Amino acid sequence: MTKKPDSVLPETPEVSDSLTADAFSIDPWIQLKKFTQARIALGRVGSSLPTKEVLDFGLAHAMARDAVHLALDVDVLEAGIQSQGFNTLRVHSRAPDRASYLLRPDWGRSLNQDSLNVLEDYKKQKVDIAEPIDFLIVVGDGLSSLAVSRHVQPMLEALRNVLPVEWKLGPVVIASQARVAISDEIGQALGARMVAMLIGERPGLSSPDSLGVYLTYSPKRGGSDADRNCISNVRPEGLHYAAAAKKLVWLAKEASRLKLSGVALKDESDMQEISQQTSLE
Repeated sequence: MTKKPDSVLPETPEVSDSLTADAFSIDPWIQLKKFTQARIALGRVGSSLPTKEVLDFGLAHAMARDAVHLALDVDVLEAGIQSQGFNTLRVHSRAPDRASYLLRPDWGRSLNQDSLNVLEDYKKQKVDIAEPIDFLIVVGDGLSSLAVSRHVQPMLEALRNVLPVEWKLGPVVIASQARVAISDEIGQALGARMVAMLIGERPGLSSPDSLGVYLTYSPKRGGSDADRNCISNVRPEGLHYAAAAKKLVWLAKEASRLKLSGVALKDESDMQEISQQTSLE
């Protein structure tokens, strides 16, 4: 019987330099990549993406998914906020856990009964009816606790530097399993004139830790998105804390002057800066 020869790996065919050069096509927009973290000018290999880009996409998707499910360490956050000199209150939405929060967005928009009692007790004990809260800050985990843990404290520090000294501030309310609309109920419960909600935004594939800020004048339960002004992508790689704080205070001053917020309040803070610079020149 003839013995079969040991298997031998086939020789790798040589690839000419011209074929190698043709295999990877450089995107002509490559120079634009330095201006954005968006996935542009990825290049291609034949009809597919380069392996590196496929792997980077998978990593970004995993980071975004983890950001949604990662629980916020409220103890650490509260200690950090208190170390900045702010008083705090803790509340919780009707969503008892993360799974419920993701499946029932409506539960994240309203407080559970224990939290309503906490706010009612605080208002009775601490808030002078003759001097209501002018500006209330609410911090919610939202869809990215990573954004909250990274950016809330530096954002509060930036706000402290630009908030009018005559405004009466309430405690920083930390809301767990929270959606944006929960700030309306919190603001109404404490009788605040305005409420600013700092919340983790839905993660993107290039920004799993983006912080959003939502301003509402005369907050009331049942308000809609049209009643709020949004400042998005607050983080060092996006809109920096100082710029976001300045924009928020400008909007809050205008909201207080016009007695409204939302679609009726246009953000012209940048135009004001341009006008001031022009007048100085």
